[in-house]
Amino acid sequence: MTGIAINTDVGEGFGAWRIADDEALLDLVTAANVACGFHAGDPDILRRTCEHAVRRGVAIGAQVSYRDLAGFGRRFLDVPTDSLVNDLIYQMGALQAFARLAGGRIGYVKAHGALYNAAARHEPHAAAIVRAVASFDDSLPLLCQPGTGTWRQAGAAGLRTLAEGFIDRGYTAEGLLVPRDQPGALITDPAEAAQRAVRMAIAGKVTAVTGEDVELSPTALCVHSDTAGAVELASAVANALRANDIPMIPIR
Repeated sequence: MTGIAINTDVGEGFGAWRIADDEALLDLVTAANVACGFHAGDPDILRRTCEHAVRRGVAIGAQVSYRDLAGFGRRFLDVPTDSLVNDLIYQMGALQAFARLAGGRIGYVKAHGALYNAAARHEPHAAAIVRAVASFDDSLPLLCQPGTGTWRQAGAAGLRTLAEGFIDRGYTAEGLLVPRDQPGALITDPAEAAQRAVRMAIAGKVTAVTGEDVELSPTALCVHSDTAGAVELASAVANALRANDIPMIPIR
């Protein structure tokens, strides 16, 4: 096995507000999905987060979102496609500036929250993500769920796609995430999260909430920083992967 990346969402504060223990998480993961200011994050947080990531050798990813600071990017916004493209490029540009100041660079792109989930089926917004990445830097890989609209359109546009699995989220039989307000949406038990991570890494499968096996073959596994006990989840996953001789690598 060549290895698997472990990523988490960081920089998701604003001003004095903090949502997670970013530094503790960055000690455990290999890739950081950095909020770029539209669902969370401000210039101070972006700069500090990039510095923390570079010091630890953690890959920096641009986590782009709808312009929805009040809703934490978890509300669908019916933004015109051209405007959404510009919003996403704007966010990547902001993060790239701070990544360079820290001695690093953006290594990949991932959509956040409602945009990530909507673009799985909303073809115009999937197209906006793909167009934005291709316009900004078409060498950047796009981290997304396999088989979704984002995945298909990125492949058709010649972008490199990286398959993502979620350690702390329930799956539907179609391979999509269970909405957060439905039963089985969140996985908060560290032992269960660790078991799921090892199975996804070795077998490329996860069990849906309805009992079916879903094929994933992920390149990266995500632990959300705002899931209850995120640090404990990430620690359990890292320990389980090491115990099974599964290397943890940055996203490249």
